[in-house]
Amino acid sequence: MVDIVQGIFKAYDIRGIYPEEINEETVYRIAQAYVEFVKPKEVVLGKDVRLSSPSLWRAAAQGINDAGVDVIDIGTISTDMLYFSVAKYGFDGGITISASHNPVQYNGMKVVREKAIPISSDTGLKDILGMVLKSKKTIAKKSGKIITKDNIMEDYSNHVLSFIDIRKIKPLKIVANANFGLAGEVAKKITGDMPLDIIGINFTPDGSFPKGRPDPLIPENRQETISRIKETGADFGVAWDADADRCFFFDETGEFIQGYFITALLAKTFLKRYPGGKIIFDPRLTWANIDTVRENGGIPIINKCGHAFFKDRMRREDAVFAGEMSGHYYFRDNFYADNGMIPFMVMLEILSASEKTLSEILAPLKNKYFVSGEINRKARNTQRILKIMEEKYKEATVEHIDGLSIEYPDWRFNLRSSNTEPLLRLNLESKSKELMEEKRDEVIKLIDQIG
Repeated sequence: MVDIVQGIFKAYDIRGIYPEEINEETVYRIAQAYVEFVKPKEVVLGKDVRLSSPSLWRAAAQGINDAGVDVIDIGTISTDMLYFSVAKYGFDGGITISASHNPVQYNGMKVVREKAIPISSDTGLKDILGMVLKSKKTIAKKSGKIITKDNIMEDYSNHVLSFIDIRKIKPLKIVANANFGLAGEVAKKITGDMPLDIIGINFTPDGSFPKGRPDPLIPENRQETISRIKETGADFGVAWDADADRCFFFDETGEFIQGYFITALLAKTFLKRYPGGKIIFDPRLTWANIDTVRENGGIPIINKCGHAFFKDRMRREDAVFAGEMSGHYYFRDNFYADNGMIPFMVMLEILSASEKTLSEILAPLKNKYFVSGEINRKARNTQRILKIMEEKYKEATVEHIDGLSIEYPDWRFNLRSSNTEPLLRLNLESKSKELMEEKRDEVIKLIDQIG
């Protein structure tokens, strides 16, 4: 059996600490197993800005070539550029060397097949792991080649711009934080012909991530963006994680906007374009999305969290748009895949068409749906806690779409296990601020008591 840390195979990708858990030999073998599983003629191969990514990219390319398959080199990319390249140009599959928003010591791989269909633990990652474990030390080498694909950035930019009418964009001042990933370079390219004053933060790619973990979902990572918005009087703020497939927004006061409310706002926008369309969202918080979609003539669908599950459901439903609280936003016209730049473009168009500020646009939602924000609690036995909580609230409406959802007429919550850590994630919403706070504290106390 090949010596490999099996725990690097996660629910949606492959990820571990470099070089202790994931290294060149590991990536070489995984690339060969990927070829064996997908049986492609050509594989798109990209990488993020991490310091270890070039070396791991070369190992992956060698593994693919040695299996007799050509590599399509698309260079340093954002993860959504991988999806675009595979689907737009009709390639058989693709890999990007990336650890997304994880700390600097991590690296990994995200893998897709034709049409940018994701390969998750449910649809092939476990099979690829099995192939790696059974692979022999000496592998017969065949001859594949590396082909450089030009004009990716140009084609990708034009694709993203196709979601808006650039002529309608008005002068706006925006604070944009790229968190040292590629988003800054991409944003400059896409907005070059727009009348925008973009105040860029951390725009120069730097895989050492000198300011820490490149993840705007962590509250302490938002302060720099918030401060610059207040200092400059910007119309709004936007931030991306390191691989730029997630997008986060701040209003003109510097307040961070929950992905819950952004999903509702974008759903309304896309239902104007596609009347009667289906909109998908996750079960963590639901009322604002259900009401917004129905009020605008759409069909609301609740789906299990996770990009692989969302993309699969989007294809089956032919949904026009989907959003997760995590900052992933999916578009039918983007090959049913998530994208970090398209939400930014649509937000520019929304604000250009309105006389209101972003906080005023969102006020009807925020004044009606009061949310706790995601609260993480350490737990030794998450399944035991979920079972006891379900019994405690058994008179409520109970669902198990993802974890445990408990719903009463005036408040509800979702409690689910983390896919990567021994944590329970709580999201609670209510019809009033006072009730939200009361029930939030009640549920947290129960979780801590059960332990």
